Amino acid sequence: MVDLELHIRAVQDKLQLLLKSHQVLTRENQRIQKELEKSQQLLIQRDEHIYALQQQIDAQKLGTSAQSPEEKALLEKRINGYLKEIDKCLALLNT
Repeated sequence: MVDLELHIRAVQDKLQLLLKSHQVLTRENQRIQKELEKSQQLLIQRDEHIYALQQQIDAQKLGTSAQSPEEKALLEKRINGYLKEIDKCLALLNT
């Protein structure tokens, strides 16, 4: 009978350790989730900033008349891509 009580106590102690470990891991998981969300937001902000800078570069290239034919073709291709995206957006808004 004493062996059974000792065995039950050992199982209860292990269960308590597991519960504490679970709580610690849950808190760490929540911390890591928040850190991930912050990193994702930072990445989105940087992507938006890069996109804005790329648009500024494109605008400056439009303003300069000393462009090579390759640069003009590339710029025209980008502008056409932007126009297609705008057309798709307008089509979605009209539906």
